[in-house]
Amino acid sequence: MLENQAYDCPYCGEPVEAVVDLSAGDQLYYEDCPVCCRPILFDLRSDGQTWSVDVRREDE
Repeated sequence: MLENQAYDCPYCGEPVEAVVDLSAGDQLYYEDCPVCCRPILFDLRSDGQTWSVDVRREDE
């Protein structure tokens, strides 16, 4: 169950898009920004019906 999620990089501010896997439930993982290559912490939350993604800097 893959979904596209648009977000703004918390470092460079560029709008980018990530593909998130909703089949594994709640997740915390790092993915590098495709523009500035800095590590972004993805906090994926799902209750089975709705989901949300929060992106943060590594140092927050």
